[in-house]
Amino acid sequence: MSPLLAATLLACASHTVGAPVEPAAAPAPPVATPPAQRPFSAALDPDGRALGICYGPHRPGQRPGGPDPSPAQIAEDLELIATRWGMLRLYGSRGPARVVLETIAARELPLLVVVGAWIDDDDPAADQAEVDAAIALARDFPAQVVAVSVGNETQVGWSAHRSPPEALVAQIRRVRAAVDQPVTTADDYSYWVLPESRAVAAELDFLLVHAHPLWNGQPLPDGIPWLQATLDRVQATHPDLPMVLGEVGWATSHDPAAAEGAHIRGATGPAEQAAFYGQIEAWVDARALPTFWFEAFDEPWKGGDSPAEVEKHWGLFDADRQPKPALEWGQDVR
Repeated sequence: MSPLLAATLLACASHTVGAPVEPAAAPAPPVATPPAQRPFSAALDPDGRALGICYGPHRPGQRPGGPDPSPAQIAEDLELIATRWGMLRLYGSRGPARVVLETIAARELPLLVVVGAWIDDDDPAADQAEVDAAIALARDFPAQVVAVSVGNETQVGWSAHRSPPEALVAQIRRVRAAVDQPVTTADDYSYWVLPESRAVAAELDFLLVHAHPLWNGQPLPDGIPWLQATLDRVQATHPDLPMVLGEVGWATSHDPAAAEGAHIRGATGPAEQAAFYGQIEAWVDARALPTFWFEAFDEPWKGGDSPAEVEKHWGLFDADRQPKPALEWGQDVR
């Protein structure tokens, strides 16, 4: 799912399929040997669970680039999140990201954070600012930031914000030289199973993989088998690299007439989301695979004009911060 083209993006990614953009390549310096891997220390959250959450903070009337949520709204969100999950994933390092980390630290919330640096090769200055900000957050909040992800879906062929691999590798190396935390990049499974992905993977401490059964035309009963088989293919391509599932989820609505409705063949709705969330909880607990559910809150700023457009409806809470049945039925509260 590819998000809006916004360097300040903090939300979890959406999956708008667009024509690939091929910016001019910027060569990265050669490397003699792969870097020594740094372990992903948030493999299990403080309560021993491996399931975390993606967080996009923008509410109705807000969007990346402004207006942004207030510090009080962010604090309200984080208090809700901390009752259920111990790991949090952000997609951008500017905008509300610093407020998120300041709030977690000041309130001593038990949340470990993967910080993202949004990369869009069409705007090198913005890329530089994102990477600089991500480095600063990792340094300023070492107790909260457990990893940095440089770029989100920049290599998969359908992405609307592609980056040449050489340019991405150069940014990854810059971050890795500047922080102590493990460093990765997030991309769709369909990129990570390609042989050419090994050159980027060789620069990483772990793979951050997106794998959505719903986006890939799977009905609900086939969701977990498809996910397991898909991740097995990724691991076979990169047998020596640890893996984190960076996105998996199920939407509660979609508009079949919208452009992205063509990708959805499984039924969407609160009951379907609740069923899949329960399956994911059991699957993650059995595997102890670090996983981020997509996502915490509905984001009405995403997608087209249709109120039912699928991009808007992936949250386990609605846009007004009310829990959906997946949470009401499960009562999975610390």
